Amino acid sequence: PEALISYDVTLAEVEHALSDSNQNSTGGYLIRGPMEYLVRGVGRATTTAEIGQTVVKSGSRSVLIRDVATVTEGIQNQRGDSSANGHPAVVLTITKQPDADTRLLTERVEAALDDIRTSLEKTNPDLEVDASFYQQRAFIDLGIHNVMEALRDGAILVTIILFLFLMNFRTTIITLTAIPLSLVLTALFFYWTGMSVNVMTLGGLAVAMGELVDDAIVDIENVYRRLQQNAHAAVPRPKLAVIYDASREIRSSIVFGTMLVILVFVPLFALHGIEGRMFTPLGISYIVSILASLLVSLTVTPVLASLLLSSKPSDHAEQDGLLLRVLKRLATPIIHLSCHPVGNTLLLLGVFAAIVGSGVLVTQLGSDFLPPFNEGAAQVNVILPPGSSLEQSNRVCRMVDAAFAKHQHPESGEPLIQSFVRRSGRAELDEHAEGVNHTEYILAMNPHSPVPRHEALAILRKELDEIPGIEYEAEQPLAHMLSHMLSGVSAQIAIKLYGDDLDLLRGKAQEIKEAITGIEGLAPPTVEPQQLIPQIRIELNREQLALYGITPGDVNAFIETALNGRTISTILQGQRSFDLVVRLDEKHRTDYANLHRLAIDLPSGERIPLASIAKVYEAGGPNTISRENARRRITIRGNTTDRDLGSVVGDIRKAVAQKVTLPEGYFVEYGGQFEAQQEATRMMGLLSLVSLAGVFLVLFTLFPSVRIVLQIMLALPIAFVGGVLALWLTGQTLTVASLVGFISLGGIAARNGILLVSHYVHLMKEEGEQFTESMILRGSLERLAPVLMTALTAGIGLIPLVIGGQQPGKEILYPVATVILGGLITSTICEYLVHPGLFWRFSGKATDQLIRQSEHAFGE
Repeated sequence: PEALISYDVTLAEVEHALSDSNQNSTGGYLIRGPMEYLVRGVGRATTTAEIGQTVVKSGSRSVLIRDVATVTEGIQNQRGDSSANGHPAVVLTITKQPDADTRLLTERVEAALDDIRTSLEKTNPDLEVDASFYQQRAFIDLGIHNVMEALRDGAILVTIILFLFLMNFRTTIITLTAIPLSLVLTALFFYWTGMSVNVMTLGGLAVAMGELVDDAIVDIENVYRRLQQNAHAAVPRPKLAVIYDASREIRSSIVFGTMLVILVFVPLFALHGIEGRMFTPLGISYIVSILASLLVSLTVTPVLASLLLSSKPSDHAEQDGLLLRVLKRLATPIIHLSCHPVGNTLLLLGVFAAIVGSGVLVTQLGSDFLPPFNEGAAQVNVILPPGSSLEQSNRVCRMVDAAFAKHQHPESGEPLIQSFVRRSGRAELDEHAEGVNHTEYILAMNPHSPVPRHEALAILRKELDEIPGIEYEAEQPLAHMLSHMLSGVSAQIAIKLYGDDLDLLRGKAQEIKEAITGIEGLAPPTVEPQQLIPQIRIELNREQLALYGITPGDVNAFIETALNGRTISTILQGQRSFDLVVRLDEKHRTDYANLHRLAIDLPSGERIPLASIAKVYEAGGPNTISRENARRRITIRGNTTDRDLGSVVGDIRKAVAQKVTLPEGYFVEYGGQFEAQQEATRMMGLLSLVSLAGVFLVLFTLFPSVRIVLQIMLALPIAFVGGVLALWLTGQTLTVASLVGFISLGGIAARNGILLVSHYVHLMKEEGEQFTESMILRGSLERLAPVLMTALTAGIGLIPLVIGGQQPGKEILYPVATVILGGLITSTICEYLVHPGLFWRFSGKATDQLIRQSEHAFGE
């Protein structure tokens, strides 16, 4: 400032001189003989010395930039810092585009880093380039590996079940061909449509693994049984005719059963948001594989049966295998009990009680948006009071670094944390801009440590509690991103308080925080840091501005240039560019006591002190003001620990209602993952009604009798009982994933009812049986093998997903598999405890009417 006054130069003249003098220009073209020359005016500065020689003011003696300013190379104001494992570092975060392949992109990034690593580390021996701190590829690879193992184990278990029931290598091989052929057709569909192979698409195949052989089981079992009967008949029929008739006999059951399974999945495509993006690939994979298995059972299975199965009596035993004989002996008294009036009544009462009890039990399960992931990583956000400097953040973070680095298992000596990186502050153009008081840690948990992840986080929370003056949030990176996408808040629970007065908002937010602190299962809540921070305010006096003939814009432009700095131009040095910034030197910028003495240039050429037109004083002001739907709001954030989200939010609502009184015009909304969970539950409830209506219509198309259709659909609430019990026994909560399991269970549970009822009708229509208890016994026993095999294969194929369901990749499939497995168990028991008796007591007239209505029903 003294030099500007001494040479009578204004700050605006300095800016104008620097802007005009750092340019190139063109003089067009000149012709010289046969050549054409381009004329260039090269005026750009390339060094600090050249910038200093720029003329600011001409006269008897030109005034240069170096006369009134010091030209130096420096850095921008540092608004962030980072470290890795407690050492200074540059942390580079690479984010992929939505449709990019994470694994492929990671490989390319690593290849690019390998290209520059050698040169960087050679020129800087103390520099280390490490890309292994956190990669989503590791979680993806581990998840795919675990799901592939589940696919493999499921296929092995299905093979064992098939052989135990069929006791014939050829029939087992014919049935098993449905698995590889269905998988190949599904893979071709993925290739043609450009779908990627990921945890969810593989998960759809894993869930469908046992069902891929269901249609083939029904077909080959009926073909084999008819060939066995034909082999011992007095006048055997041609083998191809027997196979054709046997396949046609169960064709409608297969087609309509598959239609049911697919139909209940279709409404899932109406899901939107994150849950829709997650479960749509699973649904597509599941449906395509089931359709492929249907195609195989209708085409390949009969052909292989004609090629591999014999019609000779010597190749067919006169009786069933040992396992099937034992099961039929056990099933016979159960069917008799079901058909007995007293026994059937008692069973129906028991079923009704079980359904009511499961309805009560489901309200006690608790609820979450999604099951917890096991990424092998954690994200910890450390928040200091607003207004804290970057130096203070660094000092506190060194204490946090020490807490993260020191812990190890007392017996194995393994550290709890393998590595960690931190970022303090986020740039203004970042998608998650944060002040320097906000620090984000990414922790890679040690996979070899015997301490589970939740226990390790509990240990780290205790350490963080010992550090004074901080608030913190601990979550997994994916869960953190999900919360941010759902509500814009980086926590599972967002309590949004709306109002007009900032001071009152801040006070009530603290009241809410105190009211909910200590709730079981709730980590220490944090309040969005909307607080008063110290400010130096320059308050303009408009009367004085008018007196001196200057505008507020002129003064504000001066304040911005002098104190913050203004970018005037760009200096180029080869491929590098530097902002050319004009501002006051550090001595005058930080002389807060004398800021009011800064000289302002008037249009007349005079100079006046800033104090003549403005009041300069220290005051407090809000660091940030958040708005939502045009209303001011402040958010209290929280995460759950070892308790379901729904129960915690329920306790929070009660605590806020009882302990906090809000003035008129102020109100609270609850958001975050809880809000998404509620919305998804409502949507799933509507979708389940659509699925029930679809199941009813499909069954009514096959059996145009409301009485028979409702009997078959009784399997759905009984399957619901099994699903609820399975969740309760495994200690799970209701999530979007478990609701998907309940919806998909509807078609699977009704499938076996079609097999039984269609066979009862077939016996009466085609084989001359009357509507008697013996006919029901015969039909039930003849369908025992396919019913049990389809149920067992569908269920046992899910066991690898249920066992070790907390492993990476299986977490999202674990609730789906648990619900379906539990529902299959109870619905299959229902097929022989309840359905035969119901059919015997209530369906005689309806069945006779069905047979009279159409002579061409059921595949003819």
